[in-house]
Amino acid sequence: MSSSDFVFGYLPFWIINYGLAIVLWSCLGRFLLSFFVPRLQPNNYIYRAFHVLSEWAVRATRFITPSFILPIFVPLLASIWVFYLRIVVFVVMYWAGMTPTVTPA
Repeated sequence: MSSSDFVFGYLPFWIINYGLAIVLWSCLGRFLLSFFVPRLQPNNYIYRAFHVLSEWAVRATRFITPSFILPIFVPLLASIWVFYLRIVVFVVMYWAGMTPTVTPA
């Protein structure tokens, strides 16, 4: 298998996998940064980026999370849910034959 087949042959897998990884890490970054930075300052471009990247996951988690969970912990729960989603997507794509395999040389 050539290098280009490894990248372009499994492009849907790479896009979904890395996209979910970006959302997962931005949820964790948003959670950790919320202890040090007030919410959504116009000058804080790092927190704004975390907010934009992870807002859909946080809103979905807020919808299914019981109300007794403090709002500051919702991004942490969102990162856990996105981690599980990433595993499920990998398993489904593996069963469909859409994941790359490592073969001995």
